[in-house]
Amino acid sequence: MMSSAPRTDGTGGGRLPGFATHPATLATLFLAAAATLPLLRGLPAEAPAQTPAASPTTAPPASPTPSPAPPTPPPALQDLSRLPYDGTFAFVRVRFNSGVRSFAPRFGRGNPGWAHDYPEADENFIKILDGLSLVDVNLSGTSVIDADDPELHLHPIAYVSEPGTWAPSEEEIDNLSDYLVKGGFLILDDFRGYNEWGRVEEIFRLILPGHRFEVLDIDESIFDSFFEIETLDVAPPTFQQYTPVFLGIREDNDPDGRLMVIANFNNDIGDYWEYSDLGYFPIELSNEAYKFGVNYVIYAMIR
Repeated sequence: MMSSAPRTDGTGGGRLPGFATHPATLATLFLAAAATLPLLRGLPAEAPAQTPAASPTTAPPASPTPSPAPPTPPPALQDLSRLPYDGTFAFVRVRFNSGVRSFAPRFGRGNPGWAHDYPEADENFIKILDGLSLVDVNLSGTSVIDADDPELHLHPIAYVSEPGTWAPSEEEIDNLSDYLVKGGFLILDDFRGYNEWGRVEEIFRLILPGHRFEVLDIDESIFDSFFEIETLDVAPPTFQQYTPVFLGIREDNDPDGRLMVIANFNNDIGDYWEYSDLGYFPIELSNEAYKFGVNYVIYAMIR
């Protein structure tokens, strides 16, 4: 049984082997973990222009037809990180059907959407999580698990990059549906704009029929499960013309129910994790991105 109790002494346990992030990043995070931070209450008077509508009375658009699974890529392209299950916390990234399951060239650095910021973001994050909490983190690597793989059920939390590029197969829909209903938690990151948002809504109507996304505010317990996050107004690292919005899906749409999914819409915290040791972004923003990630893990482990 892995422990998820947060450290409160601010020391972080001194276990950050080989982590090359900027010293000020860790120093600020350790101080923040020990400090009592005030909560920012309330939301802006007007909803951001990019805030998705979340009305239970609106008839949903027609659901997309699940896409057939693409051909199996060559063995060399399947050789991705996969840790043997041993009961410790492993960071899991979901590989999904987007028509480009391998690392074949597509855009940017050649990675498909599900692999953006991999593996640096994943590796940097687990070292921060290990240094700040009592979660028994597996530091020997991270895992990439297919969305239709039953092994996903061994892990309480999974990270999805660029879900707006997802074309789910029937097997992925069925597996993710079972995973979430049985207690799993998904983090959706790195997607933006109405087109991608519409696609994500359609996907989760298939995965969780009858459930809906709702806009989350600063009072949600997920935002003070470890760090007391002060504001949700966090600038995205790229595409800054969009206003970040945090959304979630609750079990049975119960206002007091657990969150099964959280979406960092119009944002990309994985980018901050990936580049936190290179100085591309202000340290303060990298710190905030780590706080959100740590809070997500702690929340999911204790709910």
